[in-house]
Amino acid sequence: MQDFLLRERQTVISERLKTHGRVLAAELAAEFGVSEDTVRRDLREMAAAGLCERVYGGALPISPAHGSLTQRMSFATERKQALARAAAAEIVAGTTVFFDAGSTNLAIANAMPADLPLTAATNAPAIAAALIEKPSLNVILIGGLVDRQTGGSLGAKALRDMEQLAPDLCILGACGVDIEAGLTTFGFEDAEFKRFATSRSKRVMVAATSEKFGTAAPHSVLPVAHCECLVVEHDADAAMLEQYRARGCRTIIAGKTA
Repeated sequence: MQDFLLRERQTVISERLKTHGRVLAAELAAEFGVSEDTVRRDLREMAAAGLCERVYGGALPISPAHGSLTQRMSFATERKQALARAAAAEIVAGTTVFFDAGSTNLAIANAMPADLPLTAATNAPAIAAALIEKPSLNVILIGGLVDRQTGGSLGAKALRDMEQLAPDLCILGACGVDIEAGLTTFGFEDAEFKRFATSRSKRVMVAATSEKFGTAAPHSVLPVAHCECLVVEHDADAAMLEQYRARGCRTIIAGKTA
């Protein structure tokens, strides 16, 4: 009977994550008539099985932003291009901008005006290749071993290279975006590099497709309050955006796709 109840609880939790997003251990415990410790144990087992991501007080759905850079480039292409146009319009001439690895950030690199004078740095070879086509841009490529999952250089060499820069703007890639969990990513070294890149930058911008919101990946990068600018899709929930603005995060709404 106990095993059946365990399976039943986890089925309900899975359904709640799909329909409502965040679940809270205290609320689930009251509903199931069990202790919070029991619910937390359920959530730990589900997280270990890749069914959710544990966060303080409960759990979130797993971020959908997994797979290689090549795989992610083929997902939601037109929506990422709309985000890219909105993000590129925010970039100021004569500044230094760091482009973090990521498929949306690659779209932003492609959307950059060819005549905008700028110093652009990136740890992603694909982004560097896109930026070098823009005649007015000076491009700095951060080196080191390229991680196939992220498409960017990570590790000690990349950190040393990043230490030489002080960007005016960091365009950060994020796998999950949540008002409480903040900006998260799947890789441990990726999270370490992202945190360091943001610490070297005056401002941080994140452009994210809608399905990343209310989800989390295993490694924390940054609280949303430290993200100065968030670029979102045209149909982003207005109440959700107000929560981000209340944390000091300016929001830019992208235009509709063609």
